[in-house]
Amino acid sequence: MPYLVREHLFIGNIGNAAEILQNGSEEITHILSILSSASISFFSQWRNGLTIPAKEIRKVYVGGSGSEDDLVDSPKSPLSPKKLLYSLEYAGKDLKLVRMAAPLRDMESEDLLDYLDVCLDFIDESRKEGSVLVHCFAGVSRSAAIITAYLMRTEQLSQEGDSYNRGESIDSSKFGADPGLPTEVSEVESSLDKGLVSTPAYRCKKCRRAVALQENVVDHMPGEGETSFEWHKRRSGNPFNKGVEIECSSIFVEPLHWMTAVEEGALEGKLSCVHCEARLGYFNWSGIQCSCGSWITPAFQLHKSRVDISAV
Repeated sequence: MPYLVREHLFIGNIGNAAEILQNGSEEITHILSILSSASISFFSQWRNGLTIPAKEIRKVYVGGSGSEDDLVDSPKSPLSPKKLLYSLEYAGKDLKLVRMAAPLRDMESEDLLDYLDVCLDFIDESRKEGSVLVHCFAGVSRSAAIITAYLMRTEQLSQEGDSYNRGESIDSSKFGADPGLPTEVSEVESSLDKGLVSTPAYRCKKCRRAVALQENVVDHMPGEGETSFEWHKRRSGNPFNKGVEIECSSIFVEPLHWMTAVEEGALEGKLSCVHCEARLGYFNWSGIQCSCGSWITPAFQLHKSRVDISAV
């Protein structure tokens, strides 16, 4: 199943898109495909025998010369002359879905900025008319980058985003309080004595230092476990049995003041206990995929095997 990011906005992979294009959807009305080829035939190349009907609305190119309907002259763009910017078509069951496809390869040499404005505008318009699925091949890189850019634009998150993309120190006000500091612990214990709150705390298994409170945990909707990953390396049991409830092997929390490397502007790295230096997890501003299949962005991950939960 695609993952709901915001109201009327979903992220997924090529399998999610193929399912909707084949069988339709009661909720999703638009699809934004970010694949190496904009052609609908890419789906049949991905899965032999899969044929999806489509009817072209228009194609827009950058550079070259031609009619105003299908060409956009942009002298500032590094794209080669008459290169496809995007295609727009009716697609899927009964041609009821509107699909926009931008040909963007999963390579470092590709410049996402060339396609960004048209993609963000399409998402914006699609959410006004219905719901949109943004997908790439695996659903964890190109589509995540597009949605992150969209949220930065629509929710005014660009300043902080610019900071961590440049590796600069992050404003300390963006971080939650360190639950392991004596002042923080005493305040919580005082509230407990008065019978006001009951706050579970996550502690380092090695030294018992508090590293997060339940209120610091970022909830997420479980995904599809191993079926959400492109490489199914572990074959014991039946990983494709969707009747089995999936339990996350990690918790994700907001950035906290004890995470020194995060505060100093590192883009990714280990999360270690500040008291005993035991490794507790990992962080990545670009996101981490949970064992349940959900993609968390940004991600500050604590492995459940490295922490215990108890009352403060």
